[in-house]
Amino acid sequence: MSTVTYSVPNINCGHCVHTITTELKELAGVQEVMASAETKRVEVRFEPPATSAAIEALLGEIHYPVAK
Repeated sequence: MSTVTYSVPNINCGHCVHTITTELKELAGVQEVMASAETKRVEVRFEPPATSAAIEALLGEIHYPVAK
């Protein structure tokens, strides 16, 4: 099991948190998602077949790109 935390500047409200949580939980291998509008961070616990790259790509697709 891996855990990664992303900085996601586009998180502004509870709707953003809900969207991110719902979308990421649909990705195979994602076990837990904790998103926060206050800290603008998303923490994801996952195992294969999910990868950090796949999670970042999905966040970008749903208009919540990870800050580099």
